[in-house]
Amino acid sequence: MIRAAALAVLLPGAALADAALFVVEPSQMPFDLGPGAPANQPSRRGNAPFAAGNSGSAPGNGSAIHANSPRNPANGPGGGRAIIADGEAVGYYTTNSGTLNLFTASGRRVAYRPAHGTRSLFSTDGRWCGTVAQTGGGFALGMTRECLQRFFQ
Repeated sequence: MIRAAALAVLLPGAALADAALFVVEPSQMPFDLGPGAPANQPSRRGNAPFAAGNSGSAPGNGSAIHANSPRNPANGPGGGRAIIADGEAVGYYTTNSGTLNLFTASGRRVAYRPAHGTRSLFSTDGRWCGTVAQTGGGFALGMTRECLQRFFQ
């Protein structure tokens, strides 16, 4: 599954579509997708949760605005931005100036991918959380078990 996601990164970007969520083990990731690559390290300034484009307090990254709200039909199970795990919608994603935001179904922000320089996901406290692969049908989100569990807390 990890290799399929890694290969999917090479495919052209797609329009908004549901995102598949699966577990990855950081030590099993290809170097360029894992936390060891310089571009993917949490300590990199552009990946930090306090960076302006990544901050949860930035107006476009929180669920308080309609575009990011769980009450927005586009963020519901049939809205095209659902995050799917084991065939069930567990959350949704939105974008803000290139930053990818992942939310639980109730609107709590779980993780983000910075707008530039990496395909990695980071938890809201700044830890490496996984990787994003764009596929012909949407996104594939490979997340560590710890980060994936945040959708169920």
